[in-house]
Amino acid sequence: MQEKSALILSAGGMFGAYQAGVWKVLSQHFQPDLIIGISVGAVNGRAIAGACPPGELIERWMDPQTARLMRFRMPVNPLHGFIDSHPLQGLLGEICARYPLRIPFATVVVDALRLKARLISGAGVTARHLEAACAIPVGFPLVRLDGKYYADGGLLGAMPLWPAEDLEATRVIGVNCLAVAPSPLLRAGVRMVGLCSRAINRDTRPASPLDLTVIAPTRALGGLKDAVRWNRDNIRRWIELGEQDARACVRTPALARVEEGG
Repeated sequence: MQEKSALILSAGGMFGAYQAGVWKVLSQHFQPDLIIGISVGAVNGRAIAGACPPGELIERWMDPQTARLMRFRMPVNPLHGFIDSHPLQGLLGEICARYPLRIPFATVVVDALRLKARLISGAGVTARHLEAACAIPVGFPLVRLDGKYYADGGLLGAMPLWPAEDLEATRVIGVNCLAVAPSPLLRAGVRMVGLCSRAINRDTRPASPLDLTVIAPTRALGGLKDAVRWNRDNIRRWIELGEQDARACVRTPALARVEEGG
């Protein structure tokens, strides 16, 4: 089988700024054949797949306008989510228009009724699909695609590897800014949803061998409140930590193997 490298970017809300810091360093050593983004990782990943310069991606995270992406709607409307989705829609449309795809890209959405993940790849990924990939349940409204309602791709796991397997990647670098859930309640909720999904769908797909390297925060990023609220000091700290962790990773033999193969 021909070697194929993939970059997977996890879910994580505002912790996604960490991924921007990692990519600033990683981009100097690694050019993936494929990018897969989950939830906020889909936003970062789609920009990277469109050749957004690393410094520009960091500037976007540092921009106070980013705070609008997680702003509660007023008045509150439980049926349509608690967060106003219009700023996110505008950002995703702008990213798709400004950064035409240069690297194959894929994302994951979850069928909200069946709790079944769906992989969307290539030119079929539109701003609407990206919105669905970021539709955190309760927070954002579900997104209707092809007659079905879809939710955040991280609902069944912050950084699933099966999309890389399905797209025939052999080597993967994953950037998991949500390696540790920011609250016990969230951990329990994700675990429960995962159990329900497996019970409903009975997915027995065998795992394929992957040469996997994971970059994750070496220090805690913060709590649940930090993950949903933009704060300049936090964003700067997470970006700097991402750069630091990526520098440590590029010195390892694991990344050297990926560089040689890419």
